[in-house]
Amino acid sequence: MRTRLLLLLTLISAFSFGQTNFKVQVPNGMNLLMGNYNPADYTQNSPITAPSAILTGIQNGVQADSLFQILLKLESFENRNTGSDTLSATTGIGAARNWIESKFQDYSARNENRLQTGFFQFDINVCNMTRHKNVMAILPGTDTSNKSFIIIEGHFDSRCETACDVLCDAPGMEDNASGTALVMELARVMSQYSFPQTIVFMPTTGEEQGLYGALSFAIFAQQNNLQIEAVLNNDVIGGIICGNTASPPGCPFPDHIDSTQTRLYSHGGFNSVSKMLARFIKMEYEDEVLPNAAVPMNLSIMSAEDRTGRGGDHIPFRFRGYPAMRFTSANEHGDAGVTDPNYHDRQHTTADILGVDTDGDNQIDSFYVDFNYLSRNAVINGTAAAVLALGPEQPSFTAAPVPNGIQVQVTDPNNYGTYRLVVRTNSPDYDTLIIFQGTQATIDPGVGGAMFVSLAAVDGNQLESLPNEEISLLSVGIEEESDGPSMPTLLQNRPNPFDDATIIGFNAPERYTGKGAIIRITDVNGKVLSEIPKAVESGINEILYQHGFGVEGVFFYTLIINEEVIDTKKMVFAY
Repeated sequence: MRTRLLLLLTLISAFSFGQTNFKVQVPNGMNLLMGNYNPADYTQNSPITAPSAILTGIQNGVQADSLFQILLKLESFENRNTGSDTLSATTGIGAARNWIESKFQDYSARNENRLQTGFFQFDINVCNMTRHKNVMAILPGTDTSNKSFIIIEGHFDSRCETACDVLCDAPGMEDNASGTALVMELARVMSQYSFPQTIVFMPTTGEEQGLYGALSFAIFAQQNNLQIEAVLNNDVIGGIICGNTASPPGCPFPDHIDSTQTRLYSHGGFNSVSKMLARFIKMEYEDEVLPNAAVPMNLSIMSAEDRTGRGGDHIPFRFRGYPAMRFTSANEHGDAGVTDPNYHDRQHTTADILGVDTDGDNQIDSFYVDFNYLSRNAVINGTAAAVLALGPEQPSFTAAPVPNGIQVQVTDPNNYGTYRLVVRTNSPDYDTLIIFQGTQATIDPGVGGAMFVSLAAVDGNQLESLPNEEISLLSVGIEEESDGPSMPTLLQNRPNPFDDATIIGFNAPERYTGKGAIIRITDVNGKVLSEIPKAVESGINEILYQHGFGVEGVFFYTLIINEEVIDTKKMVFAY
């Protein structure tokens, strides 16, 4: 627990320190990020723009062997600590970032030099090094009327047992050469195609000491009013083996193997743009990849923003209002508890290697990073980013409960004509997805009670927009009056049973707006475990309760408004 608290304090510190001297060291980079350029300067001679061809190309183009070769090279730099050597051509963070950038240049040269490569520089003292660089590769979009861009990121710095040890062996294969390789492989594959929106591939530095690389770019983006549509962060994304420990929610038992599940972490509950991004990614995987997947993947929408007590490079972007989420392996080899003398897992140690030689022939034959699993995760990332970059713009809509379902009214200046209503109830995931035609419809959602609905446009290529903001509804059948309930209604937490976090909600009528509410969590003996305040708003109100991974079993939550107990419900922690 102490380790996790220290990690949280590190993250808090990272948000308060002052990075300076931000510089985009990419040819015409600032104009590319702002959408102030002539697309003709970056146009392919024979552009591939058909969405079906691009999506198929991504699925077929990502290669496990290519990822393997990238990982081998990243391991050869020995120590990629944020404060390590920047002068050597063969070891340290400087050699690693220069090699990554050189590979981006290679990818660009193969594709008419369209991929613009370089660095994002910033100054802050980390491990006695004051100047740092993220690597950047910008694939300019073909339509500058939409100024927003998409980021695919993963940190390339590594560490061993001590956060600022710049001399130890710190191969950092799972954490996070795996994420770096994924970003690089997608830059190789996706730079073959043309997208209306700009895509930025960004291996970041300084993550292990406090998310500094991502934080610096997020601050820079906010200061310059850059429009970021989505941030896809990849961290610890190639391993499939469970350690003796793992950051909660953890994994089933030591040495358990899971090569078919990936966790999608994002912030918030109702109307969270980051949670909606995570759901969109899963929805696009199920639409575009799963029907033809040789190995089906299960994408788990997690309740919390990250594992308990941990953080990642998506958080600084979310903190500044940008939709951002994290991909992480289902199984994690360690919880970074390196100060515990009984800690024997690989994460944050010199043992975070690519694999071992078991037969003495000087060739690795037992791998800790699964290249096929990593390639499937790359396809998931690439598919989501491609649909975002190719797909239609969001419409706006209104929705209201009626006796026979939901009355939907769409406002769409682009007149796409086809829309997808997405509905969820007691889960972070969608329950119902319904396609309809026209701008007015009455739809039976197939569920009752409290629900959350959002809407996506569907274009002529059958691509969807990112769903719009959620609207909370109560089906008419459970309302006491047509204009809403007369008293607040405590809702069942979701998910239930839950992992380390769960969302607790209540519905309140207009007359309760502005009153003070408390959600009180107790155990079976009545001991108060937590009290979470909430200013009441009309309609659905939600809080995120983070239980962590202590005692399992049954717990109770109580809604109290202005010191009046409204209701109590039961919930179950069981992971």
